Amino acid sequence: MKNISQKTLRDKIEIDGIGLHNGVKVNLIIKPAKPNSGIVFKRIDIENNNIIHANFKNVVEPILCTKLKNDSGASVSTVEHLMAAFYGEGIDNALVEIDAPEIPILDGSAIDFVDAIKGVGIEEQNVKKKFIKVLKKVEVKDGSKFISIEPLNYDLIIDFEIVFNNPLIRKRRKEFKLSSDNLSEIYNSRTFCLYEDIDNIKRMGLAKGGSLENAIVVQGDKILNEDGLRNRHEFVYHKILDCMGDIMLSGNRIFGHIKTSQGGHALTNKLLKKFFSEKSNWCYENFENTEKQNQNSYEKPLAINV
Repeated sequence: MKNISQKTLRDKIEIDGIGLHNGVKVNLIIKPAKPNSGIVFKRIDIENNNIIHANFKNVVEPILCTKLKNDSGASVSTVEHLMAAFYGEGIDNALVEIDAPEIPILDGSAIDFVDAIKGVGIEEQNVKKKFIKVLKKVEVKDGSKFISIEPLNYDLIIDFEIVFNNPLIRKRRKEFKLSSDNLSEIYNSRTFCLYEDIDNIKRMGLAKGGSLENAIVVQGDKILNEDGLRNRHEFVYHKILDCMGDIMLSGNRIFGHIKTSQGGHALTNKLLKKFFSEKSNWCYENFENTEKQNQNSYEKPLAINV
């Protein structure tokens, strides 16, 4: 039987960089945390009411990033790449201390976070994980955009379609299965934008720290980054990375099949709110009963990195 204990870090991680949207220098310290703590952000540049829990209910203004805010107004934004690293590496509990309102963008992917986690190692804790089992399909539509989640035994599948009016990106679709597919290409895929959108994004007060060092920029049928793409599916793989990070805000790993076309942070957050609003949509998976009924079917899904 595979181990399904909760996990945290063996030691602290220190990372610094700049925020993609505010352009501010930021120092990040990720510390081990006790079982059942979950992922907690602490704004150490603020004296009081500086704790922000990584939960979909705390998401505000999910425009081009995922931003969390507590009841006192303290916020932390662009959490999705770090949260995706936690999801993929099986980290359940961590305290993230940060001295600015945005997680550093680093190279625009999750790979530096993942490498740092692997560098310090992972500690198993003497408390079992909780898993969310999808009981029935839930869907959110926004014009031609949609996202849904439906039942799936002991795994997470993200089926993501992107549609761009651009001759290079166009329409692309990939399905990612957490138990068997290559996480390294997901981790390594960077955020991207169209060159013609940059001025509008900056008018919104965003991307002040953006550059070719931390984002792919596409102009017409050309990639402006000197080294091009890291993999042929980098555009859609980055969207899957974002989705995985946003799903981590459920507080527990989900066994389900997510399908989306033209999805993003806002749509994923709407799905989580709708999904958890009705208790008939989900339940906690009871592995003790499952093991007694069918140990073979239990072992295979737990090959996923949880």
